[in-house]
Amino acid sequence: MKKPVVAIVGRPNVGKSTIFNRIVGERISIVEDIPGVTRDRIYAEGEWLNRKFDVIDTGGIEIGDEPLLVQMRFQAELAIEEADVIILMTNGRDGVTAADEEVAKILFKSKKPLVLAVNKVDNPDMRDNIYEYYSLGVGEPFPISGAHGLGLGDLLDDVVKHFPPVSEYEHEDNAIKFCLIGRPNVGKSSLVNAILGEERVIVSDIEGTTRDAIDTSFKREDREFVIIDTAGMRKKGKVYESTEKYSVMRALKAIDRSDVVLLVLNGEEGIREYDKRIASYAHDAGRAIVIVVNKWDAVEKDDKTMKRFEEKIRVEFQFLDYAPIVFLSALTKRRIHTLLPDIISACDSHEMRVQTNILNDVIMDAVAVNPTPTHKMKRLKIYYATQVAIKPPTFVVFVNDPELLHFSYERFLENRIRDAFGFVGTPIKIIGRARD
Repeated sequence: MKKPVVAIVGRPNVGKSTIFNRIVGERISIVEDIPGVTRDRIYAEGEWLNRKFDVIDTGGIEIGDEPLLVQMRFQAELAIEEADVIILMTNGRDGVTAADEEVAKILFKSKKPLVLAVNKVDNPDMRDNIYEYYSLGVGEPFPISGAHGLGLGDLLDDVVKHFPPVSEYEHEDNAIKFCLIGRPNVGKSSLVNAILGEERVIVSDIEGTTRDAIDTSFKREDREFVIIDTAGMRKKGKVYESTEKYSVMRALKAIDRSDVVLLVLNGEEGIREYDKRIASYAHDAGRAIVIVVNKWDAVEKDDKTMKRFEEKIRVEFQFLDYAPIVFLSALTKRRIHTLLPDIISACDSHEMRVQTNILNDVIMDAVAVNPTPTHKMKRLKIYYATQVAIKPPTFVVFVNDPELLHFSYERFLENRIRDAFGFVGTPIKIIGRARD
């Protein structure tokens, strides 16, 4: 199901990033201990009144030394293209400015739902000064304070009213939905055409040809599929900070609607640092993943080339050690037939359930082979485990003290579960919980 997108637009120094952090409930620079997953978020997920939505902050976008109003127009146009609802952010201490009027004029022409927020209204006396904002022609101004978190509830109440129906973009429940993500020009559109066996998507060597996600349904051997093509994701100076923010946003929306994600790499160019950042989006979303090395026909090979490339992938993508790797050529269609079986296998693993009694037999056998660790003279005790969710498979392990379930032992249990039940292509979550 597609999540609505909320864009926060406004001139500099009106508090867009502060409100962004308030809505998503965290500061956005995130670092994890998993190798290769360190990244700076450019989006985040919010939730209000049981509706989840993606939030994008247009703050911090700079395009060379262009004039302020040109920057504002650029931000507004990008938000118009991507957002379901747009929050126009203003500064209650400054009053209505020419830049506010310029942005409001652009947004008003978009016909997108607009919500007007007047930030930095930190005390009740300032509320009498917000009526001048009606002159922007956007609608009722909502006084808020990002510094103190005041008024956000009323603002979000109005935002949620404008969300599209929850049933939008639904496909058949039994269809396997998968998307392709990767840097521009790795051959995603060519791969879509090769899978479908027809020229359904425009193919070009020019980076960024694909602008929007395209859904295509097809059937193979009594299995229904929905394939979603996405615009390439790129990190390149100021471009990454502006238009590519929204290119990534398209891919993230496609990931949310997918069961399986194909991470497409360019075999001719090799692995780039940003490939890992792209992969982290799908990993964090808990989606099944298949790594596809495209353009393998263009690589000069000997009998060890494929093995060396696979070893490099395993080193660079340590957090995707569960993902199968497929080497193919969308251009020549060589090995293209090996892709769908891996997609099916990853999807089946993603929604697999295991019986509790068999699961506990596996856990107890694992403990017998590798006894639980101790910390500060206290040994971890595992009482029993049960599966509580699928997509991805999630297991709760009841223990005497969750703090004793070290990451390394958790990974050991995960590997034993994978070996026992054949989980391929899907992340697994293990949650330690104290037994009542």
